[in-house]
Amino acid sequence: MSLGKEFHSSTMAVLSKEYGYVILTGAASFVMVTHLALNVSNARKKYRVEYPTMYSTDPENGQMFNCIQRAHQNTLEDYPAFLFFLGTSGIYHPRVATGLGMTWVLGRIIYAYGYYTGEPKNRRRGSFASVALLGLVGTAVYAVYEQLGCQFVCRC
Repeated sequence: MSLGKEFHSSTMAVLSKEYGYVILTGAASFVMVTHLALNVSNARKKYRVEYPTMYSTDPENGQMFNCIQRAHQNTLEDYPAFLFFLGTSGIYHPRVATGLGMTWVLGRIIYAYGYYTGEPKNRRRGSFASVALLGLVGTAVYAVYEQLGCQFVCRC
């Protein structure tokens, strides 16, 4: 039984041993996100912000709690994209993905601790995390280019 010209064999990407570093980077990111979550939990107790309240309206301590909570929330907003692009770019470029991934993790920690000062502008110290994420996006796009063998032809 023939499947016709549309079916052809393709090569599979084989994960290199170095992909283990990509996996470790993902694990490090989980530890970082968990650390930020624990900081929010501790801040809830300290500033008496009960669940399910997301933000405090307390004029005295609300700013501090909100900064701690927002640092975690903002990290979670980027987290799915980070994990996707880390995992996909690491297939072809595990060293680059690991370097960019660990830069993102470090940047998010610096971002959070800048936010924890109670001055939201101090979060910008970790803005290089966004550059690292863009690097992962670019590396993943390049991996797509390699996976498809440069055949970006639309057959509509």
